[in-house]
Amino acid sequence: MLVGLGAVLAVPALPVTSFANTGGLRIVATTGMIADTTRQILGDLGEVVGLMGPGIDPHAYRQTRTDILAMARADIVLWNGLYLEAQMEDFLHDLERKTPVVAVAEAVAIEDRVAHDDYADRFDPHVWMDPVLWQSVVGSVRDALISIAPEHEATFTENAAVFTKQVEEIGAYATEILATVPEDARVLVTAHDAFNYFGRAYGFDVVGIQGISTESEAGISRISSLVDMIVEREIGAVFVESSVSDRSIRALIEGAAAKGHDLKIGGELFSDAMGSPGTYEGTYLGMIDHNATVIASALGGVAPERGFAGKLSAGS
Repeated sequence: MLVGLGAVLAVPALPVTSFANTGGLRIVATTGMIADTTRQILGDLGEVVGLMGPGIDPHAYRQTRTDILAMARADIVLWNGLYLEAQMEDFLHDLERKTPVVAVAEAVAIEDRVAHDDYADRFDPHVWMDPVLWQSVVGSVRDALISIAPEHEATFTENAAVFTKQVEEIGAYATEILATVPEDARVLVTAHDAFNYFGRAYGFDVVGIQGISTESEAGISRISSLVDMIVEREIGAVFVESSVSDRSIRALIEGAAAKGHDLKIGGELFSDAMGSPGTYEGTYLGMIDHNATVIASALGGVAPERGFAGKLSAGS
């Protein structure tokens, strides 16, 4: 087993919806993954407002009046890009005329991106599922912060290096435990296609009932064909997601039962949003730790009950 993860940088406090009058840099980040990464690099040099909390679906999210006020006051706005925040794109592009706005996930090289199933000219936006690719995003956030506060370049660079090392370690842990899952059991069935980068990184077949975007709906024929596949391949567990309805997963379980196949829920995964603020699962490292540990354990692999850092909540 790998050595311990080491000290995880500060777990963020409860999210705020507007900036406190504390001075320093003011950063807005759309998703929790970007907000947490930014906090690790920013340190105590300012404040990060995250727009999307636990259970929020970024594909369908629209900016609120409070969000608009926060972004108008920000020194820079960081978003994922790659069409993740589909309902916010027009607003963010308009905002660029007055405020620095950076799509940090678009730092991932085109050749490393996964093609989008629903749009021929776009890519799968869920790059955070592969810690190797997320290191490019860490670098993008670092460079974005340096662009607005070059006097703090040394601090941002040092903090980014520390966090990059931790991302490397959690990725190595995921590789190790997921390799213990029997090869014929390496099938990950979830509500929507958020795990394609995960599957490519760790050698899993990934099946999303819906497409990459949660806006698509799974029809009866899609559910029926997936039930047949599950029964044929003797898949024992499927997974719900914290930010997506479990309705289609329940339909799979019922369909499998009708064919005499016992299909269970292997656990809840964090796909488009992280865990609760103030918890380990509410950090990027904790999100990856949780997902890898739950998947490995549910599909017949070997993983420590409390994850790599020993910080996962009991019952994760």
